[in-house]
Amino acid sequence: MRGLGLKLALLRIAMMLCVCKATSTLHPLILVPGSGGNQLEARLTTGYKPSGLFCGRFYPISKDKEGWFRLWFDPSVLLAPFTKCFNQRMMLYYDPDLDDYCNAPGVETRVPEFGSTNSLLYLNPNLKRLTAYMAPLVKFLEGIGYVSGETMFGAPYDFRYGLAAEGHPSHVGSKFLQDLKDLIEKASASNGGKPVILLSHSLGGLYVLQLLNRNPPSWRRRFIRHFIALSAPWGGTVQEMLTFASGSSFGVPLVDPLLVRGEQRSSQSNLWLMPSPKLFGPGKALVITPNKAYSAHDIPEFLKDIGYPEGVIPYISRILPMTEALAAPNVGLTCIFGTGVNTPETLLYGKAGFNKQPEAVYGDGDGTVNLESLSALESLWVFEKNQPLKVIRLSGISHTSILEVRAALDAIIAEISSINSKAQAEVSFE
Repeated sequence: MRGLGLKLALLRIAMMLCVCKATSTLHPLILVPGSGGNQLEARLTTGYKPSGLFCGRFYPISKDKEGWFRLWFDPSVLLAPFTKCFNQRMMLYYDPDLDDYCNAPGVETRVPEFGSTNSLLYLNPNLKRLTAYMAPLVKFLEGIGYVSGETMFGAPYDFRYGLAAEGHPSHVGSKFLQDLKDLIEKASASNGGKPVILLSHSLGGLYVLQLLNRNPPSWRRRFIRHFIALSAPWGGTVQEMLTFASGSSFGVPLVDPLLVRGEQRSSQSNLWLMPSPKLFGPGKALVITPNKAYSAHDIPEFLKDIGYPEGVIPYISRILPMTEALAAPNVGLTCIFGTGVNTPETLLYGKAGFNKQPEAVYGDGDGTVNLESLSALESLWVFEKNQPLKVIRLSGISHTSILEVRAALDAIIAEISSINSKAQAEVSFE
């Protein structure tokens, strides 16, 4: 253990020396957060109809001069009357005529500071200790020479929305992909034409993979140096079935899961995170009730039985074709994820039904995403000769602690430094 500590210390010193010699050797880096990983703002219009006395347009009191306020994360969501307001304002609606999702009536939303890392650091800057997200990671990146706004950028997005299979519109998600593409090109141009390193967490990895596969190989070769995916749920999670069936407070005290279940079911991105039939076979029961068992191949039936039949059509037409086509982008890719953390793999419901939280049978994973999903690309791309793939497993590291635990941050920084060093060696060789 002492030897490992000495090696890590020497590695950090070497990194600092490299920075002092030539910060310009760094490839620009763009951070893409996971679901709930950046701030979200809202404004209420005259079309807004409050769901209760506490949810009028007066709440919250703190707004800017144009009426915008912080929707995520606001600590008042922890109090039951305001949890209902949050649920109503975060809700999405699927319009079958448009075949797309939209906000609740009278609710406008926006993502602050696109291009900056600011909205990724803390979900609420007034509660830094409680809501730190990418702040520890950004601090480590600054330690090896990255500078926000110069060589390091952030790509926050409205994480409630997702993408859809080819032939189906997804206005908000598609706009984010275009904004991310533009940011990549600008970051490259402002750094001497160097291709970009993309660093994602969780859901952000799914977005990045879609971006790469929706752009031509010539664009990828020119603008992408490497893609690092942290805790990416390539094949969804069993945890998502619990969220749809019973709601999830994600361990937050005082919050009744049933009060936020409607908003969580309406989230387009949550539907995207359902366990994929491509990875979870028909013989694997993921949800078991006294009368029926559901595998990943039974998701449409599951959605009907939990009382959410409106999710069936968008799932079958928009989500399934996309999750079944995890094509290799032929871009250097490193997957870093935790293992050895108890992760729900089977949910057991009793006679009380889906309104009560289930018991869980646990398996391997990072506490949120199952190992089958985290490691999926190893098996799916085993015959992809033109797809460089590296996998780094971190024992005992959870889905969120990968962004804050020293051992995980050291591994991430080491990988980024290695990518930069190899790129510099290639330039020197030429």
